[in-house]
Amino acid sequence: MEPLVSTPTGITQNSRLNKAISRGLTYLTQHQFPNGEFCCYIAADEPMQGWCLTESTVFATMVVASCLLPLADRPETEAMLAKASGWLQYQMHHGGVWPVFSDRHPWHALVPYDTDSMVYASAFMRARGIDCPSPTNLPLLLANRTRKGLFYTWFLLRLNWQTNPTHWRITAREVLHPINSFFFWRANECTRADVDMGINTNVLYYLGDVEATQPIIAELLRVIAEKREDDCDKWYRNPFTIYYLMSRVYRQGVTKLEPARPAILERILATARPDGQLGKSIFDTALAVTTLLNLGFASPILDQAIEFILQAQAASGEWPRWLFYYGGPKLLQGWGSEELTTGFCLEALARYQAEHPHA
Repeated sequence: MEPLVSTPTGITQNSRLNKAISRGLTYLTQHQFPNGEFCCYIAADEPMQGWCLTESTVFATMVVASCLLPLADRPETEAMLAKASGWLQYQMHHGGVWPVFSDRHPWHALVPYDTDSMVYASAFMRARGIDCPSPTNLPLLLANRTRKGLFYTWFLLRLNWQTNPTHWRITAREVLHPINSFFFWRANECTRADVDMGINTNVLYYLGDVEATQPIIAELLRVIAEKREDDCDKWYRNPFTIYYLMSRVYRQGVTKLEPARPAILERILATARPDGQLGKSIFDTALAVTTLLNLGFASPILDQAIEFILQAQAASGEWPRWLFYYGGPKLLQGWGSEELTTGFCLEALARYQAEHPHA
């Protein structure tokens, strides 16, 4: 396939990639909070150019830190990962669960524990070689499933009897604070019975191809076959995010997702623009590049997407903020930051460089 436009000489040279990666890491080093946290904002518009407020979410830090894992051999990255790991361990609650918001957020004790935070943080800790949580949270996770075998988004009291004592302990806040619980469910678009497939994809990433995850694999294949990736999760509303999460699982060895691979590639490549952008933003482009690499795709389109990322980097090292996850299908608000976008861009550049070492 011919490139959409001619690219500058030396686009993929390691010197350019190294410079961009170093600048991005310097930015994150300078903007990581002393406690190890990375900044996150809540906003109403995707480019986050309207009203924008700081939100201390635990999830944002575990995502940025996970993006930096391919660069862990660099001293500056290792320093950031060590600080982030320590902060995430501090934020962990009994049973190996993590709150949506940190202990300095007013909603810290209001929002129920969620599956996504648990599995994303647990997978990160495993990648870091940290024995956390200990004891394991697997029995608690496996107890939080529907009759069809998919995983609920929230850890809550349900009609079915629970024999796991930790489940009773972490859901007790709902009984102890019934008024807070009532207003939480009334004010938000989520429901007690939510089953979100982006979150289930992250469960699959954590657990791997085992008996308990076969319903997830089957449902993900249906989601792609039926073109429901833009409406299969209340939080991950961007189809590029779903592609990215699925590709992580595929690269990890869950090859049963292979039937979805051609459709994902086709849908990403259909969004390619002459300037190298994939999707509608630099954020989409970064997710797309990592997805294409995870799925074993190579083309001049990929090279041009890398060039687009390189040219979009600010002089101070960051890439522009964009909403990553949302508060529901109405898209009234969502969360993102320069730190999140920069994490995804650095992951894309690092993965590309690793697979093109002599470019």
